[in-house]
Amino acid sequence: MKLVVVASITMLACFGFIEQVKAANPQDIELFQTSGSCPRCDLSGADLSQVNLSRVNLRDANLKGANLTGSNLSNADLTGADLENAKMNNVNLSNALLTGANLRSASLENANLSFAALMSANLSAANLTGAKLFLTNFRGANFRLTTLTNGVVSSDKPYGWSLQTESLKDCDKFKAEDARGTTCYVE
Repeated sequence: MKLVVVASITMLACFGFIEQVKAANPQDIELFQTSGSCPRCDLSGADLSQVNLSRVNLRDANLKGANLTGSNLSNADLTGADLENAKMNNVNLSNALLTGANLRSASLENANLSFAALMSANLSAANLTGAKLFLTNFRGANFRLTTLTNGVVSSDKPYGWSLQTESLKDCDKFKAEDARGTTCYVE
């Protein structure tokens, strides 16, 4: 009986491993291992944990569900990369370029994002608990239902760059009577 249980667990583990490897493109994995650069590659579901990927070029790469836990991605170019559901706990992303990256539901617990550029990145439902955010640029980033560094979950409402909106009733408050035009800012 015990032998049957062990054999079943082993078979399921093998099938799970095969399925995970099938998700990533084998040619892309080989190119990435040989050159260290792989823009637009399909590395979805790949296990890249505890790897030194400093200065790597993964622009527009598909890293959905990839495991990057404990990896060094300092100075890496991940512009436009799809990192949805990626496991990135304890990862070093200092000075990394993540402009326009999709980090939806990514786990970035205790990640180092110091000096990283996350302009227009999608961080909805991402987990940033304990992350280091020294001089991190989040301009235009989406923070819907994001778990922030202190454990607080952000609002479900979309954030704009400026959370303040101009009140139309105060729009011409300081306008001189004889001045033409308006003092309102119109986008």
